[in-house]
Amino acid sequence: MPNLSRKIKWFFYKLFSMLSVIRGYNVLVVLVAQYVTSIFILSDKNSYKEVFLDTSLFCIVFASAITIASGYIINNFYDSEKDLINRPQKYHLDRLVSQQTKLTIYFIANFIAVIIASYVSFRAVLFFSSYIFGIWLYSHKLKRILLVKNLVATFLAILPFFAIFIYYKNYDAVIFVHAIFLSLIVFMRELIKDLENLRGDVAVGNRTVPIIYGESLAKKILIGLVIACIITAMVLIYKYPLGKMHYFFWMTSGILLIFWVLLKKSTTKKQYVLLHNLLKFVIVSGVFSIMLIEPTWLKSFY
Repeated sequence: MPNLSRKIKWFFYKLFSMLSVIRGYNVLVVLVAQYVTSIFILSDKNSYKEVFLDTSLFCIVFASAITIASGYIINNFYDSEKDLINRPQKYHLDRLVSQQTKLTIYFIANFIAVIIASYVSFRAVLFFSSYIFGIWLYSHKLKRILLVKNLVATFLAILPFFAIFIYYKNYDAVIFVHAIFLSLIVFMRELIKDLENLRGDVAVGNRTVPIIYGESLAKKILIGLVIACIITAMVLIYKYPLGKMHYFFWMTSGILLIFWVLLKKSTTKKQYVLLHNLLKFVIVSGVFSIMLIEPTWLKSFY
């Protein structure tokens, strides 16, 4: 019995390690975001029940979740040396699962994602095959190229939403403005990560804006993005009917002003982590604030 107890504990340690590798909370946020976006923005003519019981949508969302999880695995595989410097605790937790096991799960997950996509259409297979290749190319090559890494990472982060956007064929201008706002926030997060991970990037020879041009220029770019985000938020508030979601954009504008003030004073990893967490809060709260859009609250579940 003691041996069995140890084996069970070891199994849960490894399970927790794998959840850390695939960043399960991030995958869950994207999954929820895709469904919330489908219900409250893209499929305004369908009831909640129709959206939840849509098999094709489920396949797209599930394939997206698996592909994103596998993306974190391959990223973790290539970033192990940098993570040892930047996130030593996470590194040691992630190492409970061997590199070989991670690669095996990576290939199996990608295969499953493509099989699931095949239930939707051949175009879906092409989309997810390209998405998988893009994530691998980013992790293997592109993330070492100055600025390209930030742009590609931003594009890959919002790509799952384009999958459901294409599926519903909803081309309203407000959706593009929302996409611009999200892209700006994600791009800011990528630049903050460069400031946060400065030591590790220097150690492995990565070329980032803070390393090549200095922290001062990186901060100036971030301030420019803050201004662009606030302008985009104002456009959404005053030009489009957002119902009570406009409160989110007012709140976000306030948070971005606080971000601006803190950014000017930030010099340490701990301070950059705080700024990173502020942007995470904006992204996660933005997902759930979509439910405040009217008149979609009036849609019947049946």
